[in-house]
Amino acid sequence: MSSPFKGSPLPVPRPTSSGAAVTPASNHPISRENRLVITALVTATFVVILNETIMNVALPRLMAELHIDAPTVQWLATAFMLTMSVVIPTTGFLLQRLTRRTVFILAMGFFSAGTLLAALAPGFPVLLLARVVQACGTAVMLPLLMTSVLSLVPIARRGQVMGVVSIVISVAPAIGPTISGLILQFFSWRFMFLTVLPIALAALVFGARKLGGASEQERPRLDAISVVLTVPAFGGLVYGLSQLGGQGNGLGPGVPLAVGLVCLALFVLRQLGLQRSGSPLLDLRAFLHPMFTVATALLVVGMIALFGVVILLPIYLQEVRGLDTLSTGLLLLPGGLVMGLLAPFVGRWFDRVGPLPLTLAGTALMTAVLFFFAFLAAGTPIWAVLALHVGLSLGLALLFTPAFTSGLNPLPPHLYSHGSAILSTLQQVAGAAGTALLVGVMASQAQAAATSGAATGAIEAQMAGFRAAFLVAAFVAIASIVLAAFLRNRPAAEAPEVASGREPAVGLH
Repeated sequence: MSSPFKGSPLPVPRPTSSGAAVTPASNHPISRENRLVITALVTATFVVILNETIMNVALPRLMAELHIDAPTVQWLATAFMLTMSVVIPTTGFLLQRLTRRTVFILAMGFFSAGTLLAALAPGFPVLLLARVVQACGTAVMLPLLMTSVLSLVPIARRGQVMGVVSIVISVAPAIGPTISGLILQFFSWRFMFLTVLPIALAALVFGARKLGGASEQERPRLDAISVVLTVPAFGGLVYGLSQLGGQGNGLGPGVPLAVGLVCLALFVLRQLGLQRSGSPLLDLRAFLHPMFTVATALLVVGMIALFGVVILLPIYLQEVRGLDTLSTGLLLLPGGLVMGLLAPFVGRWFDRVGPLPLTLAGTALMTAVLFFFAFLAAGTPIWAVLALHVGLSLGLALLFTPAFTSGLNPLPPHLYSHGSAILSTLQQVAGAAGTALLVGVMASQAQAAATSGAATGAIEAQMAGFRAAFLVAAFVAIASIVLAAFLRNRPAAEAPEVASGREPAVGLH
């Protein structure tokens, strides 16, 4: 993990894509202590995000062994997403109120305790509680990692380090099904947690030793009303979107979405008021920086495509092509490896050429692959499906690192934790939206093809649904190309409101 953080001195500054001169990355070495801190955070975050998707393949076995139906078992995923969407908005406060070391110990402590509880769970209720406890720790880790990178890494080196962070964000969810498929092939579902637990404990011990304990300068107050509003606002949106995708037979999408939108509006109004007179739970002044706004929108579109395909492809491979869970996981593994191996190189390219050529290439490739997926057939060669998935992974690798780095670079230090929390919250909502949108389109079009007689059999009806869903994803992805054309790398020192002294007051006490 040390190689992305090293380099030899070079003599002269070079221009960024925005035209400003920046000292070469290797003139800004990262100290050994900071490298160890980032390594500890990357390892811990990889483990907790891997856990988020590791259970997807195990749901059928859990239904059989715990004697529960599909809508019930789906709550293991839905409750995890709900908890994440509610806890993440509070991380901006936590990261300013507590030390980095304290937040890390709390997060990994919750995650480890939830993992142990899940491994020992005697039945479904305890397993569901364990997933909620796990999610409380998982929600904090990604904002903690991104905030630490912004605080510890010089601007000229952030592209390289964000490339490593992109491995966590993109590869961990991709290889989760592969790992769980291997475990379930030979062991009980409990070993999914027993395998993760020692790694999580080792990361906890290593991180607790390496992370500093110096107090943060700002001591914001926690606004109880904002915390209460996050539950129906973000929780309602995520739950409503999951119901729209047909992932359960609960309240349906209408009521949760309506409640979520109303409470979200109240939450935003509350934060705007607190920015003038108190301590906002999420400081929305991050959106005053245009590149943060563009990058956020770009990442939302990318996450919709990623999560939608992660859901649709396994369904196609198992229900249409007849592959088992292990074969499905292994077929999707090369794409995850491509993202992981390429991410550090994308970070280096970003530091040299800026985001524009990378994001334009990535979004164009992602859009083209999704259009090709729209022509899938029941007899499409498996090697062609594999090639398309690798191509999609390549496009996403070119997108994620530049978008994250360009979005967070313009923020001043007091907005680091809030910007990271906003991005992480919107990723959860975008993942739920992508899953809901594409699965909903697939189901409705398959049913329409079956009832209208347009399809000659069940497989043809399913394929009509898959093609429609991928076509919708491709049209959504076109928006990413437009957004990518506006993305530039503008560090905080270049931001016009900072340079002119018009940056709003912090408003934190």
